[in-house]
Amino acid sequence: MHTAVVGINWGDEGKGRMVDLLCAEYDIICRYQGGNNAGHTVINDRGKFVLNLLPSGILRADAVNIMGAGMVIDLAHLVKEIESLSQQGVKIFPKNLKISDKAFVCMPWHVAQDVLEEERLGDKKYGSTRRGIAPVYGDKYMKKGIRMGDLAHPKILEETLQELLAYKLQMLSGYGYKESTASITRWVSEYGEKLQPFVADTGAFLQEAAQTGKAILYEAQLGALRDIDYGIYPFTTSSNTLAAYAPIGAGLPSARLDKVIGVMKAYSSCVGEGPFTAEIFGEEAEALRKWGAEYGAATGRPRRVGGFDIPASRYGVQVQGATELALTKLDVLAGYEKIPVCIAYEVNGKVTRDFPTGESLRSAKPVYEYWEGFSADISHCRTPEDLPASALAYVRKLEDAVQCPITYVSVGAGREDYLRLR
Repeated sequence: MHTAVVGINWGDEGKGRMVDLLCAEYDIICRYQGGNNAGHTVINDRGKFVLNLLPSGILRADAVNIMGAGMVIDLAHLVKEIESLSQQGVKIFPKNLKISDKAFVCMPWHVAQDVLEEERLGDKKYGSTRRGIAPVYGDKYMKKGIRMGDLAHPKILEETLQELLAYKLQMLSGYGYKESTASITRWVSEYGEKLQPFVADTGAFLQEAAQTGKAILYEAQLGALRDIDYGIYPFTTSSNTLAAYAPIGAGLPSARLDKVIGVMKAYSSCVGEGPFTAEIFGEEAEALRKWGAEYGAATGRPRRVGGFDIPASRYGVQVQGATELALTKLDVLAGYEKIPVCIAYEVNGKVTRDFPTGESLRSAKPVYEYWEGFSADISHCRTPEDLPASALAYVRKLEDAVQCPITYVSVGAGREDYLRLR
């Protein structure tokens, strides 16, 4: 069984809590793209955890977790993340964490370049998390960097780092960036040595696992609308967040997905810059942000919020190839007499139910309807019959609107705070 858990919207949909729930049914959990520029918050019987790089299955002691070839890894951040989990009682060993030898290393100069460029852009910034993601993916495709497997060859690595630093110093001279080979080598050595026991040929491991019938879960970072090719470019991430890329980024290009579980919220949220048509403002937005605890797990930035966005979500379902959906944070809407739902966009005076791109998206205005709400606390609900009739009707209408069945409904942050519709 090969299953991908992916985001339908702008990210922060609740993928981590769904992976934590579902991974009990899987032998292997793979993160297949991205770096430490987003976070997955998981709350279960062991506590509350915020994961930036590690797969959400790391909290299951019997699961093998893979950090795939499509990832970019900040060595220092990963070491500190592992140490932080250890302090919370989660011990991590090479038997349950394997890092692809083909994963690309995010260097200190990538972070510096990211910060310096965002500062230069000023009001025209892209909303970067300033963690080096765009520069490191750029260098990956320029073939100007190192991969995790290179850590095992220190003499050759030192020569490579010297060449790369000369390239970076010339490239970043206009920013006034300065760095020494000695400090970069120390950084790689200090953190790389701690991670080297986890580095492996994960492609061979996954190939054998697939041949022996192991169940594999692929975990995405961010959502469809942040995909570098199909998202709201240029306000995207720098990797492919779509399910179609999951086997490639994980290290098993030959695999075919059996299921794609798309995750979306019962309303909309967005962290960072770029068009967000369904956005609401003022006291209404602040109340929703507070009730939904809408602050970025990686950066702490307040998220922009709005009503459920049907055009954006239907588009996300399509490009993800979702076979079923998980709807999160339905409990946050308890108390709404009328729930705002963006059913269409107005673009250049015309109403469209499709998701536009480019300049048309930037100028789009929301067309809202208000659907019947519910007042009851639903956090205790565990079956569809437990839900208020209007809450269940809201879910069914969303299901029809995005044209994909909703299987899971989250009614709280904890692992068991959910119900199944099917």
